Amino acid sequence: MVVDLVASKRDLIQKLLKGIETGDAAAADVVDEEKYIQHNPQTHEGSEGLAALFARLSKTNPRITFTRVFEDGDFAFAHNEYDFSSLRVAFEVFRFEDSKAVEHWDNIQPMMGPNPSGRSMLDGATEITDLDKTTANRNLAREYAERVLVRRQFGLLDTYIDDGLVQHNPDLADGVAAYRAYLEVSENGAFRIQYHKIHRVLAEGNFVLCMSEGYRGRVHSSFYDLFRVADNKIVEHWDTIEVIAPRSEWKNENGKF
Repeated sequence: MVVDLVASKRDLIQKLLKGIETGDAAAADVVDEEKYIQHNPQTHEGSEGLAALFARLSKTNPRITFTRVFEDGDFAFAHNEYDFSSLRVAFEVFRFEDSKAVEHWDNIQPMMGPNPSGRSMLDGATEITDLDKTTANRNLAREYAERVLVRRQFGLLDTYIDDGLVQHNPDLADGVAAYRAYLEVSENGAFRIQYHKIHRVLAEGNFVLCMSEGYRGRVHSSFYDLFRVADNKIVEHWDTIEVIAPRSEWKNENGKF
């Protein structure tokens, strides 16, 4: 198979992931198996691992719906709905070299909701705007994540978050007050949500994805937070939270991040 060298990374990530529906092993040809680094602990490395995964998943008649797809330098990232007999919400991230995928991360959660404001985990704004503000918006989201989420400087929430925050977390209502209460709550002497490290921040225009590690209820977890930024404030938020499998269950040695 010859990969179109002028194909955008946005097109390539969709072509690759559509292999989940079709079971077509050729979809995995988008991957450079000699370089490929797999960060999903439940998946073997390389395109052969992906081809086997696609073949297995296709037997369950899955459906994949792309809600948002972005590019950032060598990276493409997507916000998807998967129907694998039950609905799941996923963030998929790939790094490319010479139009081939060479590294992959993801974060997948069962579909929940609607939340108290009637919003789903996937609805909301999709239009990519403000491309000239990509760097500024990335810096704002990274600073917010480091200062508020990791360092827990909740007095700064109003600096970064719009009062009328549009919220897609399935447990939360709109607004900064509900978000603050969610971050501050403790259980059995420990904060329920703890961010320990921001691993990567990707952005295109008004959208920024933060890939983070921490704990939810004392369970080692990965947090992927997608923010929409307008006028130097975070105005909309989507997320997925996934348990990080213990090392004894990993099928590769690359780690979640």
